[in-house]
Amino acid sequence: MMVRPGILAVAYGLAVCGPPRHSGVIAGKLLTAAAANAMVMGALEQCQKDGYKVSAAVVDRGGNLLAFIRDPTAGPHTAESSRRKAFTSATFGMTSAAFATLTANPGAAGLKDLTGVFALAGGVPIKIGTDVLGGIGVGGAPGGDKDEACASAGLAKVADQLK
Repeated sequence: MMVRPGILAVAYGLAVCGPPRHSGVIAGKLLTAAAANAMVMGALEQCQKDGYKVSAAVVDRGGNLLAFIRDPTAGPHTAESSRRKAFTSATFGMTSAAFATLTANPGAAGLKDLTGVFALAGGVPIKIGTDVLGGIGVGGAPGGDKDEACASAGLAKVADQLK
């Protein structure tokens, strides 16, 4: 059986370059519901262990809520603050503490006025390399640094899956 040179060239091209790409489509990574739920549970468990009554939220890269949990004894305001911290981290690709620092600069202060953002520590972006998949936020601990530590603990629960 004789192999035609044209078929060989196409096969080689597919092997080297992969399937054809469509210029109007971008491939991306998405968080699973299981990973999002594991993160909020991990954050809540850490804060409860530390004696804090909090809410935890995970949003996707577009800021849409994927998972949420609230300690039954946490204040009602913690629900909104955790979601907004997660949103801020996801949409700006930085911690909400870094966003607070950024917006302390008069030239960037107006960013605090964007709908849904929160310039207070407690939100951490969820990344694979430099790609932002979403954000996790915690609200209710006595200080944003403690909220952020719990959010980071939640993120650590799935760190092995984010490679």
